[in-house]
Amino acid sequence: MNDSAILNDAPATSDIEAILRGNHHDPFAVLGRHHGTLRVFSPQAAEVTALSPSGEVPLQRIHPEGFFTGPAPEGAYRLRMRAGENTWEAEDPYRFGPVMGEMDEYLLAEGSHRRLYGKLGAHPVTHEGVEGVAFAVWAPNARRVSVVGPFNAWDGRRHPMRKRIGPGIWELFVPGIGRGETYKYEIVSAHGERLPLKTDPVGFSQEQPPETASIVEGLNRHEWQDGDWMSVRAARQDRKAPISIYEVHLGSWRRGAEAEILDYDTMADLLVPYVTRMGFTHIEFLPVSEHPFTGSWGYQPVGLFAPTSRFGDPEAFARLVDRLHAAEIGVILDWVPAHFPSDAHGLARFDGTSLYEHADPRQGFHQDWNTLIYNFGRREVSNFLQSSALYWLDRFHVDALRVDAVASMLYLDYSRKDGEWVPNEFGGNENLEAISFLKDVNERVRQDHPGAITIAEESTAFPKVSRPVNDGGLGFNFKWNMGWMHDTLGYFRRDPLHRKHHQHDLTFGLVYAFSEDFVLPLSHDEVVHGKGSLIRQMAGDRWQKFANLRAYFGFMWTQPGKKLIFMGGEFAQDREWNHDQSLDWHLLEDPMHEGVQSLVADLNRVYRDQPALHRLDCDPAGFEWIDASDTENSVLVYLRKSDDDAPPCLVICNLTPTPHHDYRVGAPLPGLWREVMNTDEARYGGSNLGNHGLVATDEAPWHGRDQSLSLTLPPLSTIILVPEAAA
Repeated sequence: MNDSAILNDAPATSDIEAILRGNHHDPFAVLGRHHGTLRVFSPQAAEVTALSPSGEVPLQRIHPEGFFTGPAPEGAYRLRMRAGENTWEAEDPYRFGPVMGEMDEYLLAEGSHRRLYGKLGAHPVTHEGVEGVAFAVWAPNARRVSVVGPFNAWDGRRHPMRKRIGPGIWELFVPGIGRGETYKYEIVSAHGERLPLKTDPVGFSQEQPPETASIVEGLNRHEWQDGDWMSVRAARQDRKAPISIYEVHLGSWRRGAEAEILDYDTMADLLVPYVTRMGFTHIEFLPVSEHPFTGSWGYQPVGLFAPTSRFGDPEAFARLVDRLHAAEIGVILDWVPAHFPSDAHGLARFDGTSLYEHADPRQGFHQDWNTLIYNFGRREVSNFLQSSALYWLDRFHVDALRVDAVASMLYLDYSRKDGEWVPNEFGGNENLEAISFLKDVNERVRQDHPGAITIAEESTAFPKVSRPVNDGGLGFNFKWNMGWMHDTLGYFRRDPLHRKHHQHDLTFGLVYAFSEDFVLPLSHDEVVHGKGSLIRQMAGDRWQKFANLRAYFGFMWTQPGKKLIFMGGEFAQDREWNHDQSLDWHLLEDPMHEGVQSLVADLNRVYRDQPALHRLDCDPAGFEWIDASDTENSVLVYLRKSDDDAPPCLVICNLTPTPHHDYRVGAPLPGLWREVMNTDEARYGGSNLGNHGLVATDEAPWHGRDQSLSLTLPPLSTIILVPEAAA
């Protein structure tokens, strides 16, 4: 082909200029092989030669900024480029066909691709015999999208992507790069505005903050060893199982000798044996999804598919989960689909429009948190979020998702005044689109991952949160009982002198205790923002504070509902939680703190060993008041029962500093009863009053029973007795 023919077959000047300026909406229509002509844009090269088995074909530079054209070689080819004394070879991205198939395109357009993470994001692949990375991102309203990184000097002109019109997906196979490459997306809006560089919404790894680039990782390749755990997981997470959860913020549970953050593997070395020794059945991690601001504790994520790189790569996080499973400890992740931060590199106005969020701030902006609200009614957005939920279960074998801020999702007027919200189509305040989304996610988890569960952090009286979707519920397995937490913690803050006027704070929860399947949470939210630590919130002098906390834990572990405690509470962390510091493990040198830790471990053991304390956690048949009327002495007596032949547990709480001797309690069964838990024992830091072994009933009727027990009630204590045959 002569020079005249080359020029005659060159693209239009406007197309060349658009490529040079990075504004062309369809680069594959200009670059690559076209009608026997090869077109290449290489702004860093002075010369370009096409190399193929049939020989070398020099290309003509027809624009000084680096646009080359010439005869196209037959078959596969490479490019050799020269600038001064430097020569290098590379594949031409624009000679490769699409990576994404038509079925993927159809499902993405329909918003029904449940595993969209398998196609979107950055995937190391071999495509048409060449190794490289397949990039794909959803940006339907963009004029142009490019992938940029060190491999192209962050120049958005060099790797503009192909648009798949139906789903609005942009894709490009970039040959010659692989895992570990950093990248972002450069997006030009429909109006020609060049947006701030964007992190990949479906990226699997990101740089450590404050850096914000995504890292090519692909799907984790961990070889799982947790088959034994997965085979019993459903039984271990059933509503009749003992579930005791240790809530952990990875960045501050423990740090190194120089206060450095520990990585996932080091954390596993320390955390797995500790949680095992303490007897917790589950660990719940505050969000591990990548987040730019450490002070958000992970609750403002930008990477819903990326375990935070603060502690290592995704493979290391998978190893942590595997090691927890080997120790028969379930893993719960906090998952945040309610909102996202407005950081310029994140999802906000991703393609120059309100793509993930509502455009109307009355629907799309959280005033409390300065965050943006997902548009749950947009099928692509709900598909994106649902795929994120499944991703953690699919790829990391997570056992449960605790869904954050559900109340803010359910109500359009959440934390808004009149005129600041938009009613639904029926004029109500329910967010019908979010409700539908939550039901869909819960159903999908149930169907795709039998035995996995979901837990709602939900603080309102919205009905049937933890009831099946086919029964008109939202489909969660459990719901946090925020009312129980508020009432009981308020009670234990009170001076015991005044508690006789507030016994209802401890009894009211039983009015609604079985309206949902509850988790009783003493979470991170109760030890921040000036509230102080749990021990600091207890009433009284130092001894009384410890006694109150021990009695409170005894009360909690014997109430209906699964248990959750935030790290540090189990050894009476003294100061308020600080996400930038390790817990104060040196406090365990103090016998009082060590005593609380021993108590929690023993409570977990008794909770597991006594079926009456867990099998009917979610059933009114599992609880019976024996006496809740002794307000003068602030004493509560109740019975926990099982649904099998297991014996009952008799629980007595004395919540004043005054001990009671010969305190008579009605007993459901005659015979010998053994005290299996006493929060006032000396080894827990108590005064060591109690019943110390066996107590026999006598035939004195009491509390409507034919027989009764005469007991010693230690000060500020909870005691548990079981029939001797069960002890």
